[in-house]
Amino acid sequence: MVIFTKSSCCISHSIETLIRSFGANPIIYELDTHPNGKQIEKALMELGCHPSVPAIFIGKELVGGASEIMSLNVRGKLKQLLIRANAIWV
Repeated sequence: MVIFTKSSCCISHSIETLIRSFGANPIIYELDTHPNGKQIEKALMELGCHPSVPAIFIGKELVGGASEIMSLNVRGKLKQLLIRANAIWV
């Protein structure tokens, strides 16, 4: 599981906190401090991430941004997705 963020983005921090609350340990890339951050951000936007962060990949699949993660969580499907991707164990 990978989350692309920016260090100044409070929504990214909230999504990271939510994901970690399930016991997942995502890899975090902060684009504003990463040496290739601008190129990665451009690639994320080309994949359809608007805004570019947070961008969440679970099990090699782009799940989307904050609204998609929150929607999955509200519908009770986020935990199932994390389990299927082996991002958490129960």
